[in-house]
Amino acid sequence: MEINPQVVKQLREKTNAGMMDCKRALTEAGGDLEKAETLLRTKGIASAGKKSSRATTEGIVASYIHLQGKVGVLVEVNCETDFVAKNEGFRAFVKDITLHIAAAQPLYVSRDEVPAATVESEKAIYAAQVKGKPENVLTKIVEGKLDKFYSTVCLLEQGFIKDPDQTIKELVASKIAEISENIVIRRFTRYSVGEPLSGDAATAEDSAPPE
Repeated sequence: MEINPQVVKQLREKTNAGMMDCKRALTEAGGDLEKAETLLRTKGIASAGKKSSRATTEGIVASYIHLQGKVGVLVEVNCETDFVAKNEGFRAFVKDITLHIAAAQPLYVSRDEVPAATVESEKAIYAAQVKGKPENVLTKIVEGKLDKFYSTVCLLEQGFIKDPDQTIKELVASKIAEISENIVIRRFTRYSVGEPLSGDAATAEDSAPPE
Protein backbone atom coordinates (compact mmCIF):
# COMPACT_ATOMS: atom_id res chain seq x y z
CA MET A 1 0.00 0.00 0.00
CA GLU A 2 1.03 3.63 -0.51
CA ILE A 3 2.32 5.22 2.71
CA ASN A 4 2.05 8.99 3.11
CA PRO A 5 5.57 10.44 3.62
CA GLN A 6 4.15 12.90 6.17
CA VAL A 7 2.86 10.03 8.30
CA VAL A 8 6.29 8.35 8.07
CA LYS A 9 7.89 11.60 9.23
CA GLN A 10 5.39 11.92 12.07
CA LEU A 11 6.10 8.37 13.27
CA ARG A 12 9.84 8.99 13.10
CA GLU A 13 9.50 12.14 15.21
CA LYS A 14 7.50 10.21 17.82
CA THR A 15 9.81 7.20 18.04
CA ASN A 16 13.25 8.27 16.74
CA ALA A 17 13.23 5.10 14.63
CA GLY A 18 14.76 5.12 11.13
CA MET A 19 12.74 6.13 8.07
CA MET A 20 12.74 2.62 6.60
CA ASP A 21 11.72 1.09 9.94
CA CYS A 22 8.83 3.57 10.19
CA LYS A 23 7.72 2.86 6.64
CA ARG A 24 7.80 -0.91 7.20
CA ALA A 25 5.88 -0.57 10.46
CA LEU A 26 3.21 1.59 8.83
CA THR A 27 2.88 -0.87 5.96
CA GLU A 28 2.49 -3.75 8.40
CA ALA A 29 -0.04 -1.71 10.41
CA GLY A 30 -2.07 -0.81 7.33
CA GLY A 31 -1.19 2.86 7.67
CA ASP A 32 -2.41 3.11 11.28
CA LEU A 33 0.00 5.42 13.14
CA GLU A 34 -0.73 4.12 16.64
CA LYS A 35 -0.45 0.48 15.60
CA ALA A 36 2.82 1.23 13.81
CA GLU A 37 4.21 2.92 16.92
CA THR A 38 3.22 -0.12 19.00
CA LEU A 39 4.97 -2.42 16.51
CA LEU A 40 8.17 -0.38 16.73
CA ARG A 41 8.09 -0.40 20.52
CA THR A 42 7.37 -4.13 20.63
CA LYS A 43 10.39 -4.82 18.45
CA GLY A 44 12.53 -2.46 20.54
CA ILE A 45 13.33 -0.26 17.54
CA ALA A 46 11.82 2.87 19.09
CA SER A 47 13.85 2.38 22.27
CA ALA A 48 16.99 1.71 20.22
CA GLY A 49 16.43 4.87 18.20
CA LYS A 50 16.41 6.99 21.35
CA LYS A 51 19.74 5.51 22.45
CA SER A 52 21.40 5.62 19.02
CA SER A 53 23.20 8.92 19.66
CA ARG A 54 24.89 7.66 22.83
CA ALA A 55 28.63 6.97 22.55
CA THR A 56 29.77 3.35 22.30
CA THR A 57 33.45 3.31 23.27
CA GLU A 58 33.53 -0.14 24.89
CA GLY A 59 32.78 -3.58 23.49
CA ILE A 60 34.57 -6.67 22.24
CA VAL A 61 36.17 -8.19 19.16
CA ALA A 62 34.95 -11.77 18.72
CA SER A 63 36.02 -14.53 16.36
CA TYR A 64 34.49 -17.68 14.95
CA ILE A 65 36.09 -20.48 12.95
CA HIS A 66 33.81 -22.88 11.08
CA LEU A 67 34.02 -25.96 8.85
CA GLN A 68 37.35 -27.22 10.15
CA GLY A 69 39.07 -23.93 9.51
CA LYS A 70 37.55 -23.23 6.08
CA VAL A 71 35.60 -20.12 7.16
CA GLY A 72 36.61 -17.49 9.71
CA VAL A 73 34.91 -14.37 11.05
CA LEU A 74 36.10 -11.40 13.11
CA VAL A 75 33.57 -8.82 14.30
CA GLU A 76 33.74 -5.72 16.49
CA VAL A 77 30.59 -4.92 18.45
CA ASN A 78 30.55 -1.80 20.63
CA CYS A 79 28.54 -0.90 23.73
CA GLU A 80 28.63 1.94 26.24
CA THR A 81 30.30 0.39 29.29
CA ASP A 82 32.95 -2.17 30.15
CA PHE A 83 30.43 -3.75 32.54
CA VAL A 84 28.14 -4.70 29.64
CA ALA A 85 31.10 -5.73 27.45
CA LYS A 86 31.91 -8.38 30.07
CA ASN A 87 28.28 -9.49 30.44
CA GLU A 88 27.62 -13.10 29.36
CA GLY A 89 24.38 -12.15 27.62
CA PHE A 90 26.13 -9.49 25.54
CA ARG A 91 28.93 -11.89 24.63
CA ALA A 92 26.40 -14.57 23.63
CA PHE A 93 24.71 -11.97 21.41
CA VAL A 94 28.03 -11.13 19.74
CA LYS A 95 28.70 -14.84 19.23
CA ASP A 96 25.37 -15.15 17.45
CA ILE A 97 26.43 -12.29 15.17
CA THR A 98 29.65 -14.11 14.22
CA LEU A 99 27.69 -17.30 13.48
CA HIS A 100 25.28 -15.33 11.33
CA ILE A 101 28.06 -13.64 9.35
CA ALA A 102 29.72 -17.01 8.70
CA ALA A 103 26.46 -18.48 7.38
CA ALA A 104 24.78 -15.52 5.65
CA GLN A 105 27.88 -13.96 4.04
CA PRO A 106 26.94 -10.26 4.21
CA LEU A 107 29.21 -7.82 2.41
CA TYR A 108 28.46 -4.65 4.40
CA VAL A 109 27.16 -3.72 7.83
CA SER A 110 24.50 -1.32 6.52
CA ARG A 111 23.25 0.15 3.25
CA ASP A 112 25.18 3.36 4.00
CA GLU A 113 28.39 1.43 3.31
CA VAL A 114 27.39 0.16 -0.12
CA PRO A 115 29.44 2.10 -2.71
CA ALA A 116 27.39 4.55 -4.75
CA ALA A 117 28.73 3.00 -7.97
CA THR A 118 27.39 -0.40 -6.89
CA VAL A 119 23.96 1.06 -6.12
CA GLU A 120 23.79 2.83 -9.49
CA SER A 121 24.85 -0.35 -11.29
CA GLU A 122 22.10 -2.33 -9.55
CA LYS A 123 19.53 0.35 -10.39
CA ALA A 124 20.55 0.25 -14.05
CA ILE A 125 20.14 -3.53 -14.16
CA TYR A 126 16.70 -3.41 -12.53
CA ALA A 127 15.54 -0.56 -14.77
CA ALA A 128 16.60 -2.55 -17.85
CA GLN A 129 14.63 -5.54 -16.58
CA VAL A 130 11.37 -3.55 -16.50
CA LYS A 131 12.04 -1.27 -19.46
CA GLY A 132 8.86 0.02 -21.05
CA LYS A 133 6.88 0.32 -17.82
CA PRO A 134 5.37 3.73 -16.89
CA GLU A 135 7.88 5.90 -15.05
CA ASN A 136 6.08 5.84 -11.70
CA VAL A 137 5.68 2.05 -11.85
CA LEU A 138 9.30 1.58 -12.95
CA THR A 139 10.55 3.69 -10.01
CA LYS A 140 8.61 1.64 -7.46
CA ILE A 141 9.78 -1.66 -8.96
CA VAL A 142 13.42 -0.53 -8.95
CA GLU A 143 13.12 0.66 -5.34
CA GLY A 144 11.61 -2.68 -4.34
CA LYS A 145 14.36 -4.65 -6.06
CA LEU A 146 17.00 -2.41 -4.48
CA ASP A 147 15.53 -3.04 -1.02
CA LYS A 148 15.74 -6.76 -1.76
CA PHE A 149 19.39 -6.33 -2.78
CA TYR A 150 20.14 -4.53 0.49
CA SER A 151 18.46 -7.32 2.46
CA THR A 152 20.83 -9.76 0.79
CA VAL A 153 24.17 -7.96 1.19
CA CYS A 154 23.73 -5.75 4.28
CA LEU A 155 24.14 -7.43 7.66
CA LEU A 156 21.61 -5.28 9.51
CA GLU A 157 18.90 -5.99 6.94
CA GLN A 158 19.37 -9.74 6.68
CA GLY A 159 16.99 -12.13 8.41
CA PHE A 160 18.69 -13.63 11.47
CA ILE A 161 19.73 -17.23 10.73
CA LYS A 162 18.15 -18.45 13.99
CA ASP A 163 14.93 -16.51 13.35
CA PRO A 164 14.53 -15.42 9.69
CA ASP A 165 11.44 -13.33 10.53
CA GLN A 166 13.66 -11.05 12.63
CA THR A 167 16.29 -8.87 10.97
CA ILE A 168 19.70 -8.36 12.55
CA LYS A 169 18.73 -4.72 13.11
CA GLU A 170 15.69 -5.88 15.07
CA LEU A 171 17.86 -8.32 17.00
CA VAL A 172 20.22 -5.47 17.93
CA ALA A 173 17.24 -3.30 18.92
CA SER A 174 15.84 -5.99 21.20
CA LYS A 175 19.23 -6.38 22.89
CA ILE A 176 19.47 -2.59 23.36
CA ALA A 177 16.05 -2.62 25.02
CA GLU A 178 17.15 -5.54 27.21
CA ILE A 179 20.42 -4.07 28.50
CA SER A 180 19.48 -0.36 28.28
CA GLU A 181 22.68 0.54 26.45
CA ASN A 182 23.37 1.49 22.87
CA ILE A 183 24.95 -1.28 20.77
CA VAL A 184 26.70 -0.83 17.43
CA ILE A 185 28.02 -3.53 15.11
CA ARG A 186 30.99 -1.51 13.92
CA ARG A 187 32.76 -3.75 11.42
CA PHE A 188 33.45 -7.32 10.44
CA THR A 189 35.72 -9.43 8.30
CA ARG A 190 34.81 -12.79 6.80
CA TYR A 191 37.39 -15.11 5.26
CA SER A 192 36.76 -18.25 3.24
CA VAL A 193 39.61 -20.49 2.10
CA GLY A 194 40.26 -20.21 -1.63
CA GLU A 195 38.12 -17.14 -2.24
CA PRO A 196 39.37 -14.50 -4.70
CA LEU A 197 40.95 -11.39 -3.20
CA SER A 198 39.53 -7.97 -3.97
CA GLY A 199 42.02 -5.22 -3.17
CA ASP A 200 41.92 -4.21 0.47
CA ALA A 201 38.18 -4.82 0.91
CA ALA A 202 38.75 -6.77 4.11
CA THR A 203 36.42 -4.95 6.48
CA ALA A 204 32.79 -4.05 6.42
CA GLU A 205 33.77 -0.39 6.22
CA ASP A 206 34.69 -1.11 2.60
CA SER A 207 33.30 -4.58 2.00
CA ALA A 208 33.99 -8.12 3.08
CA PRO A 209 35.73 -10.37 0.54
CA PRO A 210 33.16 -11.74 -1.92
CA GLU A 211 32.54 -15.45 -2.21
